[in-house]
Amino acid sequence: MPALTALRAFEATARLQGFSAAARALNVTPAAVAQQVRGLEDHLGAALVQRDGRGLALTDTGERLALALGEGFGTLQSAVAAARAGRADGPVRITLTTGFATQWLMPRLRGFWAAHPDIGLSLHPDPRVLDLRREGMDVAIRYGDGQWPGVQAQLLASARLVVAAAPGLLAGSAKPDLGALPWVLTQDWPEQENWMRSIGIDTAGCLMTEFPNEELALAAARQGLGVIVESLALLEDDLKTGRLVLVQDNQDALPGYFIITQAGPQRPAVRRFLAWLVAQA
Repeated sequence: MPALTALRAFEATARLQGFSAAARALNVTPAAVAQQVRGLEDHLGAALVQRDGRGLALTDTGERLALALGEGFGTLQSAVAAARAGRADGPVRITLTTGFATQWLMPRLRGFWAAHPDIGLSLHPDPRVLDLRREGMDVAIRYGDGQWPGVQAQLLASARLVVAAAPGLLAGSAKPDLGALPWVLTQDWPEQENWMRSIGIDTAGCLMTEFPNEELALAAARQGLGVIVESLALLEDDLKTGRLVLVQDNQDALPGYFIITQAGPQRPAVRRFLAWLVAQA
């Protein structure tokens, strides 16, 4: 077998798409990572990466090895996490976005703990799509169309995008001119502007303010600072209380929020949480 350090260096290089990013993850220098990868190539007698100027791509052999190493290190990470937890009844670890945790899950958790006071939950809000096995997560809630390889996906809630606004911003108009109103958007979420254009909004001519996350954008919309494009699932409480009113809804079934789990048996605490979660849909 090649040295474990060389395998780790190559796996990080492949996953993070570069020596520098791998070096930061492993807390070593880029030169050390490159040397480990070259040594692994010499050991195997096969090229794993192709260097093109400042860029880097995997060879076919490198792609296959990277996939196998990712699964292998993920299995090791899960085993370490289980050993660190020390018992099978450790908290259910859930990765999800901050917006979904705040607007959808948290208002419902009182009911879960009332029914299952013996089950602990550990929420890990993160905008990134995490590898469940590698990060030691039991459950993920992801936004998308449900097509992810290597995992099991079950629709939890529709995430169709809708337009909403504070009642005061609309000044009593049932069909406001959306292009003439200010908008509040979330940074790094291109789906919002794409959806606006799909319903005929000239985004180039709109007054738009971007906020770093959904929570701040929603807070601004509640204050009447602008119209918001948001997933209907995250607006349930605002629409129910009248803080926001629905302006436009195209009734699309997808995208949605999906429950994601690894294939295979789940421990009892996870099964009970999943059953409760599905019942909330």
